[in-house]
Amino acid sequence: MHNYQLIVFDWDGTLMDSTGHIVFCMRQAIQKLRLSPLTDHAISQIIGLGLPEAVRTLYPYSTDADVQRLANTYRDIWLQHPYESPMFANAVELLQKLAGQNLFLGVATGKSRRGLNKVLAATGLSDAFTATRCADECHSKPNPQMLEELIDFCGVTPAATIMVGDTEFDLLMAHNAKAQSVAITHGAHSLSRLEACQPLHTVDDLFALDDWLHGNV
Repeated sequence: MHNYQLIVFDWDGTLMDSTGHIVFCMRQAIQKLRLSPLTDHAISQIIGLGLPEAVRTLYPYSTDADVQRLANTYRDIWLQHPYESPMFANAVELLQKLAGQNLFLGVATGKSRRGLNKVLAATGLSDAFTATRCADECHSKPNPQMLEELIDFCGVTPAATIMVGDTEFDLLMAHNAKAQSVAITHGAHSLSRLEACQPLHTVDDLFALDDWLHGNV
């Protein structure tokens, strides 16, 4: 297990294949408010940020009121939409395996607490995690606050912590918290963008992550 005591996962694009759903909901919110349209790719690049930070990235000249309006509209559409994104293959099995190995498991996500609780309940994974942190409780990634709070809560060191994520925001948060990171390429950001953050390791999927964590590669 590479001597790690705490493994922290991003959620969207890392454990859950939700990139398409997030893009759909944001596009619906943009259309509803009659804002300048954006490409699906442009929208996908903000996944991982807190919602206000994501909106400001998409529309840099927005007023605070505009940011709040789009954020609220997106949130309402996401919470009311009946589609449930699937977990990536091996996500549940890997988490259950790790939970039985005397490890601390955490989530650091750009989701709101309400949004994370919704998907944890839907997937039955609430008990797999020691602690979780959301963007409406802490500063948005890549600020290290979420990861630092999880490290402190679990009583481990940054050196004994690894962050698994699919965006540069995850990897930079780990760097800022002085922890290690693993990039996974099945999410929102390109391989070149991930590798520019110099993660400890890069994997294509959660099967490869399982192998790497357990020394099978």
